[in-house]
Amino acid sequence: MTKPVLQHHYQDPRPYPKGVAYMDGQYIPMNEAKISVLDWGFLRSDATYDVVHAWEGAFFRLDKYVDRFLNSVEKLRMTLPVERTELEDILHNCVGLSGLQNAYVEMICTRGSSPTFSRDPRDADNRLICFAIPLGSIANEDQQKRGLHIAISDVVRIAPQSVDPTIKNYHWLDLIAGLFEAYDRGAENTLLVDLDGNITEGPGFNIFAVKDGVVYTPSSGVLEGITRQTVIDLCAELGIDCKIQSLPKENFLNADEVFLSSTAGGPQFVSKVDDTILQNSAAGPVFSKIKDLYWQKHNDANWITPINYDE
Repeated sequence: MTKPVLQHHYQDPRPYPKGVAYMDGQYIPMNEAKISVLDWGFLRSDATYDVVHAWEGAFFRLDKYVDRFLNSVEKLRMTLPVERTELEDILHNCVGLSGLQNAYVEMICTRGSSPTFSRDPRDADNRLICFAIPLGSIANEDQQKRGLHIAISDVVRIAPQSVDPTIKNYHWLDLIAGLFEAYDRGAENTLLVDLDGNITEGPGFNIFAVKDGVVYTPSSGVLEGITRQTVIDLCAELGIDCKIQSLPKENFLNADEVFLSSTAGGPQFVSKVDDTILQNSAAGPVFSKIKDLYWQKHNDANWITPINYDE
């Protein structure tokens, strides 16, 4: 693999996180990563993406994230300018050049734009963008200790018949509306329901409920999250029954424990849903077992891919 070169073009005075982006065959600082206003990814949210995290110098379940990204690109009838091996090299290089040990690493394919400004999406030149920035979390340090407070929104999640939720996308206006509703109610995050009143997901996370030692997670209207699947895999390893099925709001509110899963921070417990306080605002026993094993897996050679840092 040829050693990549980090290009510098101009300085932007606005604050940007430390990190490195890949665009148009070059590696550049994050503050120099720009996209055309004519790109369909910007104009029409015509894009797909995926996010893998790096922890202590290694990617976690990289193959799963790349699999999903490539599947999403294919479903949207897009074409990447690189093969899988080169894509993985680019992700390694973004983290390696950034020097970050713990990183949030995103890969994006936009529809791009047409050289003739055609309105036909088949005429657009698809574009690959990748970047690595410091790893963040759905919950801040205080929220991780005492649990998140979540409000169930009256906003209905975009129906899967309209937008396939298994394709990771930027269609977030329903989620953003739910967030503002949650803030108005004194909560910190939100959950949306489907047209039948079943719990779906929140902004950037899947949700789990625990009742009588059994773990439940919604079966439809949600992104099939890699961290969600990791939780399902860990439940099997721990001998915990995990059911993937519809999760009516009333059942959800009667849960013993609630927790979410996200690439941004892994499993996080929820201590309050609407006005219901769970586990006296402490992490529940089922969640704690899953969380402990999740982080143990970050040292398991079968689950991680060490990053190629420059010597």
